[in-house]
Amino acid sequence: MEKWIVNKRVYYDATDAGGIVYHTEYLKFCEQARSELFFQQGIFFEDGGYVIKRVEADYLGSAKLGDILEIETTISKIGNSFVEFNQKVMKEGDKIFQMKAVAVYIDESGKIGRIPPRHRVLLNLYLQKGEF
Repeated sequence: MEKWIVNKRVYYDATDAGGIVYHTEYLKFCEQARSELFFQQGIFFEDGGYVIKRVEADYLGSAKLGDILEIETTISKIGNSFVEFNQKVMKEGDKIFQMKAVAVYIDESGKIGRIPPRHRVLLNLYLQKGEF
């Protein structure tokens, strides 16, 4: 069981007037990390992709302009047509944000479909049992 880790610097466009990361940006950082997991394996969703069905998020701290964040992604469940992602945003070793996102696979016709075998192999690398 592995963790997918992406590092990201906070730029001005992700902050409010006080230089603090705006709350919706954490969702964007996590989306980018999930996408990069697939992109690094050459999966660009030409024949379908994932849409988010549900998100649970906890804001535990904050980041500011210039900070380097570590976005960690694991998977807790894989169904026929859905994946449950667990993600943490860390700053200097401290967890400042965590979320659980359920993503549903949508095939090329725009309907819920079975997760393709190539995706399933990749997703299984990050399947993790136990506490998030």
